[in-house]
Amino acid sequence: MIVCYVHREGRTSRVEEVDASWLRADSGVTLWVDVPQPTATDAEYLQAVFKFHPLAIEDAMQSTHYPKIEAYASYLYVILHGIDFKQEEHAFETLDIDFFVGRNYLVTVHDGRRRSIAEVQSLCGRNDFALAEGPVALMHRIIDTMVDHYRPEVDELESWLDEIEDRVLTDNRPDLTKEILGVKRDISSLRRVVIPQRDVIGRLARREFELIGQEHAYRFRDVYDHLVRLADEATMFQDRVTGILDAHLASVSNQ
Repeated sequence: MIVCYVHREGRTSRVEEVDASWLRADSGVTLWVDVPQPTATDAEYLQAVFKFHPLAIEDAMQSTHYPKIEAYASYLYVILHGIDFKQEEHAFETLDIDFFVGRNYLVTVHDGRRRSIAEVQSLCGRNDFALAEGPVALMHRIIDTMVDHYRPEVDELESWLDEIEDRVLTDNRPDLTKEILGVKRDISSLRRVVIPQRDVIGRLARREFELIGQEHAYRFRDVYDHLVRLADEATMFQDRVTGILDAHLASVSNQ
């Protein structure tokens, strides 16, 4: 079910339908339309009401594994990903959110399981200021929340790496090789997720697009710096697990 919030005359409220007049640049309204678990009917709605490009709508209707940013005449289309670390499967699952951001509206499309969307919607229900700063600030708030959620996932991977290292030092069994290689794959997955996100956010931070003002660029720069640190950590993890694997194989060969 599509969820709509509108900010007008200093107040934010949830509404059932979008008034077409709200989309005018001079309406004085900020609108957030969230589309969880999109259907063909939702795609038709986005085309009819917002006039989004058909190819962008097509991308938004399906899971996309790569982040991207495209500028259209009156809006930006951005795809970014949250992550969910699945230790048993040795993978960071990527969970995309599609953003259409214009002068006075933000449209988000996702699979209905995004924690960051739920948290910001809860904030909108309690406070008027979340939409008061405009759609770009709202998009930043969602993205910042998404990236904040990377930290516990990365910490879980680091804890697992610590555990593997301790086991190599204290109980260096030959069957640890498979588990170490699994961690190595996880770290490679993390790098493949974080680095492209970093590059997209970097374009927002550099103000490549007219919609992004200086104040918003500073905020995106903070998110970019966070992703740079995560990418650096992933590189250090990769070097560390390579050293663990080398030490393990050398020890096993001497047994």
